Amino acid sequence: MVSASQTGVGGRGSRLTRRQLLRAGGAAGLAAIAGTAAGDELSNGLTVLPVNRVLSSVAPSDPQFRTRPDLRIPGLSVASISGGLAPGLIFIAPYNAPTGQQAGGVIVDNSGAPVWENPLAGLVTTNLRVQRYEGRAALTWWDGLISNGHGVGGYVIAGEDYAPLRHVQAGNGLPGDLHEFLLTDRGTALLTAYRILTQDLRSVGGSEQGTIQDAIFQEIDLVSGRVLLEWHSLDHIPLSESYWPVYEPWDYVHINSIDVDTDGNLLVNSRNTHTVYKVDRHSGEIIWRLGGKHSDFSVASGATFAWQHDVRRQADGTLTIFDNEGLPNASLNESRAIVLAVDEPARTASLLREYRHPTPLLATSQGSVQVLPNGNVFVGWGAEPYVSEFSASGELLFDAQLGDKYLSYRAFRMPWSGAGPLAPRVAAERRGRRLDAWASWNGDTRTRFWVVLAGARDGPLVPDSARPREGFETRLTVRGDARRIAVRALDYGGKVLGDSATVRV
Repeated sequence: MVSASQTGVGGRGSRLTRRQLLRAGGAAGLAAIAGTAAGDELSNGLTVLPVNRVLSSVAPSDPQFRTRPDLRIPGLSVASISGGLAPGLIFIAPYNAPTGQQAGGVIVDNSGAPVWENPLAGLVTTNLRVQRYEGRAALTWWDGLISNGHGVGGYVIAGEDYAPLRHVQAGNGLPGDLHEFLLTDRGTALLTAYRILTQDLRSVGGSEQGTIQDAIFQEIDLVSGRVLLEWHSLDHIPLSESYWPVYEPWDYVHINSIDVDTDGNLLVNSRNTHTVYKVDRHSGEIIWRLGGKHSDFSVASGATFAWQHDVRRQADGTLTIFDNEGLPNASLNESRAIVLAVDEPARTASLLREYRHPTPLLATSQGSVQVLPNGNVFVGWGAEPYVSEFSASGELLFDAQLGDKYLSYRAFRMPWSGAGPLAPRVAAERRGRRLDAWASWNGDTRTRFWVVLAGARDGPLVPDSARPREGFETRLTVRGDARRIAVRALDYGGKVLGDSATVRV
């Protein structure tokens, strides 16, 4: 690390004055302080692009960062962006479909540039998002391996510095599944798990000694790890409710989301029965079925769904669903996000709104729908490598692509303030008399401004140049006679956040 005595500038926690920034970076320094060159402010400390800007529609390639060559997951290629976006960063977990592997989850900004990547070599990550844990914002995700379409792994709750606060495992010896990890206000977590059993499947066209996947969910006390509730599909859902062909081990139900309803009971979504089940949180008994072969509701035209994901109760009482459609026994050949009005006393369900991609997409699996605080709707298109944000009325405000070979089980937009772990990174390259440098700080959302600290072979480092942060990695120019350099991260007000190690050039 570069000390204050080495640099001649205030150490960690000090502030550069407006005049010092101007001297270091000229007009760029003023722009960083005034916010005039970097765009409009976001609540998370980053910036948005100017409104109504159309960007590249080419799928992103694997990035190559000089400062972090180990980070190789692409962000987003933003096709279009306009005003009215909700504040927050975008949380995805790009899964490399051809190889079946990925390095970890990624947080990106509205330009599509990565803010943080979690390099978990050889593991798959899903459900990267922000939740509340012990009264504060925390980052949560699942990581592990995939077998028979389900996960074998565990769950992580991490703080603003990305260090794990708690590792959570499914109880009773079951492997934690990738599909759900929901923290509740009771200090518990709802999660999914699967178990393969031998079952007589002759009644559905299978074998006498067939194998079936029992879809399970648990509610776990986060402090003790005690299982408060364990629910098995084979105890409650007949085999005849499934629409899924009998391929063994037969995934006849496939639970992919659990949500806490307004009365404290649970909404359990089954993709392969086309049904949302309301489950009594204490007894485990099914209270009602919405959709499927034995619906307790009269479902209006346009409100039916198939192979669906991510069922959530909203504050206004509506249900949001990612309606995949497309596979056998579906009425549409296009996926969509839908909002349903559900009248429980009258047992009726009707379509209030739907959101479709301008280029019709058919996501044969995965997907998510998130209603944002300003009323916008953020859609992750699952097996189709896109994320989109719509206004409540259906106007497309943001659209981006992950890349042809990537997909993300869910996608979210959420405010997040992260403090970069470890220290900023610097890389440099000399080209004749010219010296270029690059600066980055994986995970840090506070940095607005980079200052190059340069010096001779010996002696102190002094501010050489400054530049507003641009994406994950910012390119800087250094005076040609420098022989040692470091970079310093500053926040919006000029406060020093951290210094990189010194490198010789």
